Amino acid sequence: MARTLKHLWGQIHPKGYALCAFMISLGGFLNGYDTGSIGAVTTMPQFEKSINKLSPTLQGFTVALIMVTGAVPGIFAGQLANRYGQLLVVMAGALVFTLGTALEAGSSKLPMFLVGRALAGIGEGMWLTNISVYITEIAPSAKRGTFVSMPQLMAAFGICAGYFTCYGSIHISSSLSWRLPFIIQSILAIVLAISCIYMPMSPRWLQLNNRSEEALRSIHRLDISPVEAEKDILRPRPLVREGPSGVSGFLTMFKREYRGRTMLAFFILGMLQLCGIDGVLYYAPILFTQAGLGAGTASFLASGVSAIAMLLVSIPAFLYTDRWGRRSSTITGGVLLSGSMFIIGGLYASDSVHADSGGGRWLVIVLIFVFALSFVGTWGVVGKIYASEILDARTRDVANSAAQGLGFFTNWLVAFTTPIFLAHSSYGAYFLFGGLSLLAVLVLIVFMPETRGYSLEYIQEGFQNLHARGHRQALSYSADAERSATVTLGKRVRRLLIGPVLFPDGVGDGVTTSMELDLGQVQMPPPTTGEGGILRLEVSTV
Repeated sequence: MARTLKHLWGQIHPKGYALCAFMISLGGFLNGYDTGSIGAVTTMPQFEKSINKLSPTLQGFTVALIMVTGAVPGIFAGQLANRYGQLLVVMAGALVFTLGTALEAGSSKLPMFLVGRALAGIGEGMWLTNISVYITEIAPSAKRGTFVSMPQLMAAFGICAGYFTCYGSIHISSSLSWRLPFIIQSILAIVLAISCIYMPMSPRWLQLNNRSEEALRSIHRLDISPVEAEKDILRPRPLVREGPSGVSGFLTMFKREYRGRTMLAFFILGMLQLCGIDGVLYYAPILFTQAGLGAGTASFLASGVSAIAMLLVSIPAFLYTDRWGRRSSTITGGVLLSGSMFIIGGLYASDSVHADSGGGRWLVIVLIFVFALSFVGTWGVVGKIYASEILDARTRDVANSAAQGLGFFTNWLVAFTTPIFLAHSSYGAYFLFGGLSLLAVLVLIVFMPETRGYSLEYIQEGFQNLHARGHRQALSYSADAERSATVTLGKRVRRLLIGPVLFPDGVGDGVTTSMELDLGQVQMPPPTTGEGGILRLEVSTV
């Protein structure tokens, strides 16, 4: 019997990297829990009795304060992670968050509550980027998208949990009704901090800092495949050194070889907010009321139904992230986001939405759900994954944190300006967000290469070899010949890639017109041809 139970446990025992990804994703749950609870907390009668009734402006300031204070540590958390590792920074952030939520839970006056909220924002800013980077560096290439999207899935669970906690606690007559959500957050933040003590450091971070023996132990604890570890993490690299820190860290990510990737990551994480998702999430009751629903129905749709719907969409998005291309998901999502915003704006601009009757208001409501669910299933999952994947190991922490800080700022900007836009125009905000989403789609069509299924090291080589000194040129050749092919080129070849295999240095150097490729030079079987017998080749030219 004991042997049978041991065998069954061996079958279901999770891999180390999966367990660590789940535990550190508790940070995503806490982020979602706050989003799902803070709006309800500030409108509870018990909160108004204990703290005071907040004006709309003061309520908006209180809700958005966590974004403002999270922006600054969000920018600098990567510097700390470069020096001390992601786990120590996440643990420190969790402890600061614990202090902040404890102050919120124990508040008797608004200033104390605001101080606690500000500290909670600092804690969130320290961990939010670093949990994504940590998971990116420990997850296998084939499953990286799934695991990096885990914090987003946990955030969706957190939104639901926060909403339904408040839905239940509002029936408590004492002040515990509004204090309970913050008590729960404090407890969970302590669990996150303690978990960081027992999780292994990122082997890629250890290897980058010349701690190879510790990297080996970390690989063993994380159950990373020896083949993948040898091929990607432990392979020799020239002049491996500590990542840049301080001012040099910011300067490094804007050097020529990193600049393009840095700006792409900044653009993606900034547009995640500028598309208007937080305007929809925070002000959904206003949007539904504007469309003609009663206040009670609007609140129910905005909080309960939308939270459950986003969770249900997050689950398949999480499970199938590594089956869907990063590029195709992002572009498709952007089309849905911009399209839904433009249609809503057009309905309001043409005076087709009436509170009393007509199908216009219901079309607006459906399109708001389409917008939110499209975001959750595409941009909300892929954006942070892609931004972490494309950055070099030496700039990943710094650039991701700076981009996250930009995300906090744009988040606050959208939350602050949306009610102003809605007060002045029923359709202006929709056209603005639709236009920004469309702009993002056009930029990403041009500048976003696919990364799904490739190791982090191969992605970095791809950017270095194909983008650093020249431009990428896509070619095709007929695979009728088993081991060779003739390729016509218009420029001098610097590096040549066939599929995931890099030719040895010097192959093809100096060729300006055409060359005979001897595929036998590469230790690989004859290439499998694609549809129509065509295999894509990529060359970098100078």
